[in-house]
Amino acid sequence: MICWPAPAKLNLFLYITGQRPADGYHNLQTLFQFLDYGDSLTFQLRQDDRIKLVNSISNVPDESNLIMIAAKLLRTVALQSGIPRDQMLGVDIGIDKTLPMGGGLGGASSDAATVLVALNQLWQLKLSTEQLIEISRQIGADVPIFIYGHSAFAQGIGDQLESIELPENYFLVVQPGIEISTAKIFNHPALIRDTPVRDLTTLLNSAFSNDCEPLVRYLYPEVDSVIKRMSAFAPTRLTGTGACVFAEFQDETSALAAKTALNLPNAFVAKGINRSPVYTNLIR
Repeated sequence: MICWPAPAKLNLFLYITGQRPADGYHNLQTLFQFLDYGDSLTFQLRQDDRIKLVNSISNVPDESNLIMIAAKLLRTVALQSGIPRDQMLGVDIGIDKTLPMGGGLGGASSDAATVLVALNQLWQLKLSTEQLIEISRQIGADVPIFIYGHSAFAQGIGDQLESIELPENYFLVVQPGIEISTAKIFNHPALIRDTPVRDLTTLLNSAFSNDCEPLVRYLYPEVDSVIKRMSAFAPTRLTGTGACVFAEFQDETSALAAKTALNLPNAFVAKGINRSPVYTNLIR
């Protein structure tokens, strides 16, 4: 049985630059960085072709879980590409779920990406990173960044990725005790959708913000309250559509001191990292 990480991500900034008329998806400019904190998945190969989730997640039917969706999609692609049908493409998958649902940390997307990367190796499919990214686009808009595996500036619907080296600072992250539906925020008429497109240099030299934050703070007073409290210690922003918010510190000591002083539940300190820990498993 092999254990693989599924790290969290932060959107250090997030701007919505328009909405595509053809499919309703929103065009974004965002900056992704991983955290050294997240879920853990285990994989045990089977002697048959059954894909089984060992421990289900509360309130998420197995058939709707992105872990199962990713594993079954990868097997379908493998069979369509000529993998012999008698090759045993079965697996038992377990999950130690740490990341909150509806938190904006990419938990479900990260889990799905880890499934694709891990099973590509364990099933010896030999698909390239580019092929896995293409498969991941069928699962969700945030999945490609976790396959990509490096901090990145993202455009399009978040899947046009450009690597970037970012300071690996420390973050205090707080889950305000609520779950926020991404669809609800992106479908809301009051969401900012007309931020001008800017080049990366301009964005990096401007104050970072999140176009979802004003709406989320208005709809969810719990988020507004946490941001106000955390802002006394460091600039604080929403990640994704929330509900998690984060403050950035140059050292772990300062982040931990703020965590202690605020005494907020559902808070943790983690380090920003530029390379996903998923890929350390491929070096074995």
